[in-house]
Amino acid sequence: MDKFVEILNDILWGPWLVYGILGVGLLFTFMTRVVQVRLIKDSVMLMIKGEKSESGVSSFEALSMALSGRVGTGNIIGTASAIAFGGPGAVFWMWVTAFIGASTAFVESTLAQIYKEKKNGVYRGGPAFYIEKGTGKRWFGILFAIAAILATAFLIPGVQSNAISSAIDNAFGIEPWITGLFLVVALGFIIVGGVKRFAKTATILVPFMAIAYLLMAVVIIAMNISELPEVLGLIFRSAFGADAIFGGMVGSAIAWGVKRAIFSNEAGQGNGAHPAAAAEVSHPAKQGLVQSFSVYIDTLLVCSATALMVLFMGTYNVQEGSATGAVVQENVAGITYTEFTQVAVNSAFPNFQSFGSAFVAIALFFFAFTTILSYYYIAETNVAYLFKGKKEVTATWFIKAAVIGTSFYGTVRTSDLAWALGDVGLGLMVWVNILGMLLMVKPAMVALKDYEAQRKEGKDPVFDPEKLGIKNADFWVEYNKERQK
Repeated sequence: MDKFVEILNDILWGPWLVYGILGVGLLFTFMTRVVQVRLIKDSVMLMIKGEKSESGVSSFEALSMALSGRVGTGNIIGTASAIAFGGPGAVFWMWVTAFIGASTAFVESTLAQIYKEKKNGVYRGGPAFYIEKGTGKRWFGILFAIAAILATAFLIPGVQSNAISSAIDNAFGIEPWITGLFLVVALGFIIVGGVKRFAKTATILVPFMAIAYLLMAVVIIAMNISELPEVLGLIFRSAFGADAIFGGMVGSAIAWGVKRAIFSNEAGQGNGAHPAAAAEVSHPAKQGLVQSFSVYIDTLLVCSATALMVLFMGTYNVQEGSATGAVVQENVAGITYTEFTQVAVNSAFPNFQSFGSAFVAIALFFFAFTTILSYYYIAETNVAYLFKGKKEVTATWFIKAAVIGTSFYGTVRTSDLAWALGDVGLGLMVWVNILGMLLMVKPAMVALKDYEAQRKEGKDPVFDPEKLGIKNADFWVEYNKERQK
C-alpha cells in the first residue's frame, strides 16, 4: 500500500506539476495585471463589508469558511515538513507560491461566483460547476466532482485528524481513539446543521484561533528579535543554494515549498472556490478579491508564524537532500517534523515545559477541526452537483458518514501514510482544476475589467453577464430579472 501511494504521488507531483502550477500562477498574475497587489485595498474593504441572505452567506462568512479549509495542519505540520524535507529555503518558495497563487485564487473564486447555482434554497458552486458551464463538457465537471469527493471525504480528512490525535497524545497523553471519539461527535453535531451552522462556527473559531496563534509567534519573535536578520538570511540563502549546509537542496526547497504551500493555501486546488460561491455579493469579482487575500492570511501570516518559531528556536531536523547529508540538530534529535512546533514553543518558555505542547495541540485541534468541516462542505457541494432529489439526499448522508468514519480512522493510523494519501487527493484536484481554469479564464478577466470600470465611475459594481457576453451564467440572469421587478 505504501509503495503504491508513493508511486502515485510521484506521478501526480512530478516536476511538470510543481513548476506548472507556478507557471499558471504567473500567467494569471500577468493577465490580471497583478490584481493581488493593485486591488489589495478593495480586498480588505470587501472582506468586512457585504450582505447575506437566506440563500447566501456574507463575504466575511465565506472568507471564514474558506480560511477554515486553508488554515489547517498545513500551517503547522505542513510548514514543518517543508523545512524537514526542503530545508529553510522551502519557506521562501512557500511565500513565492502564495504571492503568485493569490491571482489563481482570484480566478477560481470569481469563476465560482459567475457560474454558481441556487439549489435547495442555498447557493452552490465550485470547479465542477464552472468547468461544465464554461467548457460545455459535463464529463469534465464530473471528473472534478469525483476527484473532490474522493479527496475531501475519503483521503484528506485523515491528515487533519491524525495531526490532532498525535499532537494531543504528545501534549496530554490522551489515547488517539479517545480523541477520535470526541472529534466525530463534534463533527456530527455541526455537519448535520448544514451550511449556515458551518458558516457560524467558522466565523467564530477561525479568527480566534488565527489571532491567538499569530500572537504567540509575535511573542517568540520579540523575545529573539536580535536573531531576525540571521533567520531571514538563512531562509534566503537556502532558497538559492548559497548556504554552506543547505546548498545542495535548491530543488527540494522549491518542490516542498510549492507542494506544502498549495496544500495549505489551496490556491489552484479549487477548495476555496466552493465557499466563495456561497457568498451573497453583487459582483463575482468582489468575492474573487476577498478570496485572493485569504491566501496571504494563510501562508504569509500563519505559515510564516510557524516557520519563524521553528527556525528561531532551531527545533528542526532536515531529513534528506543536502550536499553534506542529513542535518540533525542535537537539541531535537529523535523527534519528527510533527513535533517541531511543539518543541519550538517549549524551548521558548523553558520554565513552562509543557506549555508549548499544550498550546500547539489546542491550536492544531481548532485548525484541523474546522478544516475537516470545510472538507465536508466541499464534498457535499460536489454531491449536489452530481445528484438531484432523493439520490442527492441519500448521497449526502453517505458523505456525512464517510467524513466522520475517515476522520476517526485517521486518528489511529500512521502519519506518513495519512500525509501520502492526502497528497494523492490534493494532486487529483489540482490537475483537473488547473486544466479547467486554463480553458476558461476569459470570463474571469471580463468580470475583473467590468468591476474596475464600474469602480472608476464611482459605482458599487453589479454584474450583468448578458451585457458582458458571458454565457451560461444562468443564476445571474434570473437574479437580475428578480431585482428589476
